[in-house]
Amino acid sequence: MLRRFIALAVFAFPLLLPIGTTHGEDGYWLDLYAGEQVPQASVVDDLSSASVVYVGEVHTIARHHRTQLELLEALHKAGKPLALGLEQIQADSQPLADRFNQGELDFDGLAQEMQWAKKWKNYEQYRPICEFAQKAGIPLIGLNAPAETIRAIGRGGFDSLSPEQRSQLPQDIVFTDPSYEKLMNMLLSVHMTMDPEKLRPIFEAQVARDETMAANVVKAMKDADGKDRAVFVICGRGHISYGLGTPDRVSRRVPGVIDRIVLVTESGELQLSPEEKQMQRDITISHQSLRDLGRPLADYLKILPRSQTPQTSPQP
Repeated sequence: MLRRFIALAVFAFPLLLPIGTTHGEDGYWLDLYAGEQVPQASVVDDLSSASVVYVGEVHTIARHHRTQLELLEALHKAGKPLALGLEQIQADSQPLADRFNQGELDFDGLAQEMQWAKKWKNYEQYRPICEFAQKAGIPLIGLNAPAETIRAIGRGGFDSLSPEQRSQLPQDIVFTDPSYEKLMNMLLSVHMTMDPEKLRPIFEAQVARDETMAANVVKAMKDADGKDRAVFVICGRGHISYGLGTPDRVSRRVPGVIDRIVLVTESGELQLSPEEKQMQRDITISHQSLRDLGRPLADYLKILPRSQTPQTSPQP
């Protein structure tokens, strides 16, 4: 089975629309455990039972962002106490996010204060969900590790960090994860120049990011008064697919936590730029290789009709 994988910051997984599907512009939902099509109301009802809802994305696909907003609005309407956790905001920007939560900053003010455009190129696509959260009183939570610290791990490995850089990450970081490492190594091979000897530092960087997001998700599960709330997590789908990455690390910290993983098909909407095509190669990942992970891809998958106008914007 030949697939072109985009293995940039999020290790995106292309998921193709089944041939002959005609379910309208809005697409439809599949329950990947039941193997059946289900209405969105049933999806929302089940998501309401979870303490953490992970919604994976390919960062620049507009329809992914619309689906995220629809789900957050529906969960809020159902009366679910919520926090909105974003991979796209570093945790060290939380004081600025708190000012946004308190209404002291609007979206433009938040973006300017934390220089979001320099850290996340398509930050404008998060405007609708952030503005809805502010209006609805859903606090915005930054989940990510400092970008420079993650880059340092990718260049020289975790052990190369200075004490100051190490202090920016959770104390509890576990790199022993054969299934996740196997998957990441398969996806990284899409890079034309990828040296197999450099795979381990890049995997360690991915894990450090996952561990940081997991630690911040766990913190966000309690509000300022110590009351429980659900965390609606938006992140690149490579961080949550198959329950690997961030979900596994939240589960390690909170045994028995109830979570749900939601993904949306790419459906032809993302297209490589000429520069990206020069850096990528087609790779073969067999069905059996993925089946050997022993996990379903997610709880729910939204199938979108194939786009006639693919985007060419690169992911951060």
